[in-house]
Amino acid sequence: MFFKRSKKPLINSSSTSNPLLFYLNQMLKFIKLSPSRIKDLLLIVSLSISLFLVFLHPQTPLPLAVTAPSRSPTHRHHLLFSIASSAGSFPRRSSYICLWYTPRDTRAIAFLDQRLSSSVGPNLPPVVVSGDTRSFPYTFKSGLRSAIRVARVVKEAVDRNEKGIRWFVFGDDDTVFVVDNLVKVLSKYDHDKWYYVGSNSESYEQNLKYSFDMAFGGGGFAISYSLGKVLARVLDSCLMRYAHLYGSDSRIWSCLVELGVGLTHEPGFHQVDVRGSIFGMLTAHPLSPLVSLHHLDAMDPIFPNMDRTRALEHLFKAVKVDSSRILQQTVCYDHFNSLTVSVAWGYAVQIYEGNQLLPDLLSVQKTFSPWKRGARVEDHFMFNTREYPRNSCQRPLVFFLKSVASNKNVVWSNYTRHSDGKCLRPDAIKNLKEVKVVSPELDIDQMMAPRRQCCEISSSYNESMIINIKNCGVDELISMDV
Repeated sequence: MFFKRSKKPLINSSSTSNPLLFYLNQMLKFIKLSPSRIKDLLLIVSLSISLFLVFLHPQTPLPLAVTAPSRSPTHRHHLLFSIASSAGSFPRRSSYICLWYTPRDTRAIAFLDQRLSSSVGPNLPPVVVSGDTRSFPYTFKSGLRSAIRVARVVKEAVDRNEKGIRWFVFGDDDTVFVVDNLVKVLSKYDHDKWYYVGSNSESYEQNLKYSFDMAFGGGGFAISYSLGKVLARVLDSCLMRYAHLYGSDSRIWSCLVELGVGLTHEPGFHQVDVRGSIFGMLTAHPLSPLVSLHHLDAMDPIFPNMDRTRALEHLFKAVKVDSSRILQQTVCYDHFNSLTVSVAWGYAVQIYEGNQLLPDLLSVQKTFSPWKRGARVEDHFMFNTREYPRNSCQRPLVFFLKSVASNKNVVWSNYTRHSDGKCLRPDAIKNLKEVKVVSPELDIDQMMAPRRQCCEISSSYNESMIINIKNCGVDELISMDV
């Protein structure tokens, strides 16, 4: 025998107060330490050490699940706007850019085909000349090769490696953005994930021709930072494959499709593929923040007795006071006088005779003509429409925005009567000259899960009507018969 058996226990019996040590002491007491039992002893020692570590060693608590820190809010400076322009159009359309671009808090770059003959003013974004695209094929018959240059604006913007960017935004020089609304819309999405945000055309035919799933570039679209970095790396190879396509937006969309990314649709982007008066579109805007308007040169001035630029400047007076509410449609009823009032906030108020049902008022009045000209052109659109009477006396009485001001989160907007000739109107409104609308500043959170707001008409009026906009009651209906 290699070991002489001891009469004393290997573990002192005083340890019996500890259940684990007592258990080990009892096991060793009955084991015979013959050479054949050495293996058993080693196994027991190993087990004892393991049990000691598990039961006696001070335990380190397992870390709790760590909650990721809340993401800081998205602000204007997190967006980089890339404006597709040219040396020929930039001077003519710079007044549109000045409507939404502010050097102090908006980051934007204008991409041109060549240098300007004169310097850019201080209120315009810096300009850069796009890279050479002669090595890329373009085979669309009667198309413009500039589509390749404009498509590569995406790559050139990303490759600048601007700091602190969360979203790359793209548009044309005849696109106006409501920047604060765009910031709020994009805040719904995680810029670290792959997002392609925009909207298609208002024209059914344009969507049919190009794609229902593509963001039309003139209305603007946004690409998250993480997606933009990947798209910039692969875009040139896509441009080689899609030489047969017409526009820049088709090329960008095709490449995104190959990356497996689909369009996230936001109805506040407006390509405005119509011509003439867009009064009907503006007075029946979707229940979503206004983000952009495009094709400004193809539309009539949106306010009477103003040119296009002055009319848009007038609209932006309301945008600066309450951008979230701009163009949001609210409808209320005067039961006693049987009148229906539709407010497109910051733009126009329409007063209809009789009871006009809300679903009918949400349809767009066809005050415009189709984008494509021609005798055989069909006017199919991507929204519900209704006819706009040729006889002005059959139209509602219209009041256009005159002024807007705010005080302690309460906004007053005033609208003056637009001449309708010598039409006979009901006694209740025949002398009406102005409408005053009182509204709280619209919380953007209400636009995240939107519900149309209600309004109340002042009980008596002659030359001036007052309308109060408010949140609807839980079970309140927007209708005459309540």
